[in-house]
Amino acid sequence: MSLRTRAMSLKTRLAEDRVLVAPGVYDALTASLAADAGFEALYLSGAAIAYTRLGRPDIGLVSMSEVAEVVALVRDRVATPLVVDADNGYGNALNVERTVRLFERAGASAIQLEDQSYPKRCGHLQDKSLIAADEMAGKIRAALDARLSPETLIVARTDAVAVEGLERALDRARLYAEAGADVLFVEAPRSAGQLAAVTAALGPVRPLVANMVEGGDTPLAAASDLGALGFRLVIFPGGIVRALARTARDYYASLARAGTNAPFAERMFDFTELNALIGTPEMLARGEAYAGRQEDAA
Repeated sequence: MSLRTRAMSLKTRLAEDRVLVAPGVYDALTASLAADAGFEALYLSGAAIAYTRLGRPDIGLVSMSEVAEVVALVRDRVATPLVVDADNGYGNALNVERTVRLFERAGASAIQLEDQSYPKRCGHLQDKSLIAADEMAGKIRAALDARLSPETLIVARTDAVAVEGLERALDRARLYAEAGADVLFVEAPRSAGQLAAVTAALGPVRPLVANMVEGGDTPLAAASDLGALGFRLVIFPGGIVRALARTARDYYASLARAGTNAPFAERMFDFTELNALIGTPEMLARGEAYAGRQEDAA
């Protein structure tokens, strides 16, 4: 599937009047599992990369090149449309241009940029700071100018709810739409009323993103309810890491206690099952098909 086909399929899908759920992924394995589960889009979370690759919080430690490497590895494994968290573009408008070019070439279908200063923080951490709205609008224009295809979507996120309040966040989002953003993302509304206010104000303007974070600032809701409210894309960025981290903690505790994996066996794949999951038999068969037989060579 070509870059243009992938991006067009996401743009077309977001134009439909039904909610799109994008689970968070952080590597090729989680991306393949999510794609196999039938999801129509995936969300490559910068926070999830920080958690898993660095074992650190989402506070601006992950670099552009590290994310680009993950994008390329995920794209080599799955063709599912991929929304990529590009944080604040890793700098100014010129850095944004390079980020968009690199991520698009690597296989991003949509690139999300936020209006935090540098270093940034997770959208559900406190004490965030923002750049000027006009500067962010300039970064959006730079992203639009840098993208190879107009079908590659630019998602504009504002973190202003926690810093400047809801009304100012809505004003920023409108400005970002005027700058050309394809999708709007008002991060961390703090109540059901604020979620409804976001869709009432911005739903007619652009497709909207809702972010579900267990333990975060936004009340949790089902994707179907958020879709009925007017959100078009619902993301669950870090859920997979929270699930796997708890499972891994339990696994290591069990192994330390028992000195064997036997007590945990029902909660894990065995060697054969994992190889079947990742397609080992099929890949080995493909390799054999390419290998010339000795008698054929003779």
